[in-house]
Amino acid sequence: MAILLLDNGISESNLSEIVDELESLNIKLRSYEPGTSLLFSELLEQEAVTESEKRYIVELHNSVFEFLQTETDYHWSDLLNIHPGSPNLETWIATYGRYHTHNVAEAIYLLAGEMIYGFVRPDGSQVQLLLQHQDYLYIPTDVEHWCSPSASLHFKVIRYFTTVEGWMPNYTGTHQKFKI
Repeated sequence: MAILLLDNGISESNLSEIVDELESLNIKLRSYEPGTSLLFSELLEQEAVTESEKRYIVELHNSVFEFLQTETDYHWSDLLNIHPGSPNLETWIATYGRYHTHNVAEAIYLLAGEMIYGFVRPDGSQVQLLLQHQDYLYIPTDVEHWCSPSASLHFKVIRYFTTVEGWMPNYTGTHQKFKI
């Protein structure tokens, strides 16, 4: 379950309170238990997975993907697996760890581990969101944000795509005020 840290130091773990707090940015946060995680629980616990194991996890997750497609225009999804031994870990953190926007909406479903997202509110204040397994996050186009693995440097996340180019960051130059 997600935890929201406000810039005044207050943290919130009640899902409905977090959803209300993110509403000004039109960000959607949900928690889903697709029921398929039992079919690949050993793969979620592994640090690294092969390409065929990634495809297997994504295929088992298709019921959630098909449900989400009914309310969005996602065309495909993939699995991103980050762990301390990831060959491109530093590049990934450098690319997405700075405030940026995207030309299309960003949507993810976290299967394992933790991720941190930071957002700039319309008034310029900042909040941070710690995502945990079974959290689904939808960030609309042009919302200023950054993301990073937590201190564990481990997560498996399904990413949803409308266009490949949409995931390219447009850096804003905003600086992070605090970190979880």
